[in-house]
Amino acid sequence: MLGSVVPRLSTPPLRDLSDPAASWGYAFIAFCDLIGWQLDLWQRWLAIHLGELFPDGSPRYRKAIILVARQNGKTVFARLLILYWMFIERVPYVHGTHKDRGEAKKSWREAIDMAESVPLLAAALPPDHARLQISEEDFWNDYGSHYGFSAPNRKAGRGKTTHRALIDELLEHKNRDCWNALIPGMNALADALAVCITNEGDTSSIVLHEEYDAALEAAETSDPETDTFLAAWSAPAGADPEDLEALACANPSLNRPRPNGTGLTDRALLGEAKKAKRAGGRTLAEFKIEMMCMRIDQLDPAIDPELWKNAGTDTPLNLAEHRRALALCFDVSLDGSHATLMAAAMVDGMVHLEVVKRWHGFGCTAALRADLPDLVRTLKPRVLGWYPGGPAAAVTTALAERRGQWPPRRVTVEELRGTEVPAICMGLDDAVKADQVRHPKDPMLDQHVKQTQKLSRGDQWVFVRRGSGPIDGTYAAAGAVHLARTLPPPPPPLAVA
Repeated sequence: MLGSVVPRLSTPPLRDLSDPAASWGYAFIAFCDLIGWQLDLWQRWLAIHLGELFPDGSPRYRKAIILVARQNGKTVFARLLILYWMFIERVPYVHGTHKDRGEAKKSWREAIDMAESVPLLAAALPPDHARLQISEEDFWNDYGSHYGFSAPNRKAGRGKTTHRALIDELLEHKNRDCWNALIPGMNALADALAVCITNEGDTSSIVLHEEYDAALEAAETSDPETDTFLAAWSAPAGADPEDLEALACANPSLNRPRPNGTGLTDRALLGEAKKAKRAGGRTLAEFKIEMMCMRIDQLDPAIDPELWKNAGTDTPLNLAEHRRALALCFDVSLDGSHATLMAAAMVDGMVHLEVVKRWHGFGCTAALRADLPDLVRTLKPRVLGWYPGGPAAAVTTALAERRGQWPPRRVTVEELRGTEVPAICMGLDDAVKADQVRHPKDPMLDQHVKQTQKLSRGDQWVFVRRGSGPIDGTYAAAGAVHLARTLPPPPPPLAVA
């Protein structure tokens, strides 16, 4: 299995790129050959498509989003591109950023070393061609082309007219400070170009995902007006880490050894994939992100997203027909803006879930207090659970003051206390992994599960939310599943004489 030379997703060209006059990429390839750095096949494809020209010779693209897995040669490609801009295009100023200032300086230093080691390039360097003073670092050649760098922050490129920008590891941009500092400063130049080359990131990679999604939409609709190029070497969503074909989609250099003997092998990748699957959790998520370029919502999800998806059913069980096995549980979000009442019943070894009702909006706990007694009387569960150590405590306290309405008749009310919570959370995960849960594909519940991560407590863990989204639906579901699985068998029905 060879790595895919062509990315799985890319912006379609407007013209035949087999014509050398249609792309500056051919000149870039010739430059790399000339200085003794032959490009990989995927890098040649990238150069030609990135360099697409309009028939009048002007460049089509002003921005590029390039996604490729680690260890495939993207950093070398970026370094060669900078030297091409400096020594062939001879633009006045190139600005580079990386995940932090230290890495940006390392890339800058490596570009200088490469230029100094190539006689053709070294001949175009003046005796004094680099300034090393901190915060004033600069590299220049006889053509008046300069290359500077910065950390990815709000000062990036400010005060300079930037003709070319190389943004390495865009995944590390957690806000738009660097983007807003660097990109608008290039708008006044007709032929400016910003190339972003990166592997995938988690949900904190805000800028990458916003720019990627916009570029993908333009690519999928074949928008001829787009000025952003997209090339994504990535595995399909949901691919198994041991699927070699999926790995080849994200790793274009797979089993394509370079002249110097380096290159990824399927043996190495599959070995890492097996270890990641065995470890699960964060390790597996990081492998999918870094070596498969798959977008993962959470680094350490409490419930495996694929297993949860597989547990959904289009024909949920009617739990009203199983009242003798019915358990209810409710929970309230930390900020009191959302509440959920879940039902569960164990039927033939399978726990079936149902969303009874959800309340949303600040102050929704008042509606929960008003509705809960009637809902319990109507559903007639055997047990009702809640978490006294959380925000739901205020609900039961208020209900207790309503004489004759709480607790409900013939319903056991069970408090799910702090010492039990890790077992309850881990129990839902265990039941999903064992394929013993069925849920109704409710969008709210699916979103709450998606937002739920693990918070370690020694050798155990509990649920914690990712970002600001509520997860009371996950807690209510876990409580209902726990209660349904631990209910004693119902008494046999009374015989009728």
